Amino acid sequence: MSRTTPADVLVLHAARTLGYATAARIAERLGLPEAEVTERLSNAQSRGWAAYSSFAGDGGWSLTEAGEHRGERLLATELDAAGARRAVEDVHQDFLPVNDVVSAACTAWQLAEMGIGEDPVTLTATIAALEEPAHALAGLEARLTAHLTRFGGYHRRFAAALSRAGTEPAWITGTGRDSCHQVWFELHEALSATLGLTR
Repeated sequence: MSRTTPADVLVLHAARTLGYATAARIAERLGLPEAEVTERLSNAQSRGWAAYSSFAGDGGWSLTEAGEHRGERLLATELDAAGARRAVEDVHQDFLPVNDVVSAACTAWQLAEMGIGEDPVTLTATIAALEEPAHALAGLEARLTAHLTRFGGYHRRFAAALSRAGTEPAWITGTGRDSCHQVWFELHEALSATLGLTR
């Protein structure tokens, strides 16, 4: 049976995988009430696990180093309680070569957008390069969610971004949205945090 992660752990985990985010964005990502997320983040802040910062009128939450360590310990406990460590390690190994493909495609596209890439890169070719990773992601996610429900949704979000990229290229690597690059980054960070790995 797949294990459901407690809300307090999910909030810490989302603050890490998103990198820097408002309580509203974390709440949307987790499907939790914003007030609950804000309360849990404030509690984490009082324990030195989370920090709120603002710049030019925009503010957001992130984890402190202590918060990252705390989150990793909680995830490790959950992983072992679910008996899923070997399964997640196997998925991570299969994820890495696919990650190389996504990273190369996204980097090439970013360089092309800035006009500094060595080789010409087209939108059509970039989307085509990301189609196989999107297919592979479905299988990787199914293997993960068989043990931990919190790994659900990555394939849906990645595929949705890819389907929109043909008419709006910002969905490949754009920030402030669920772009292909953003979704993939979050999954990579989620795997790293779960296994206690340094990226």
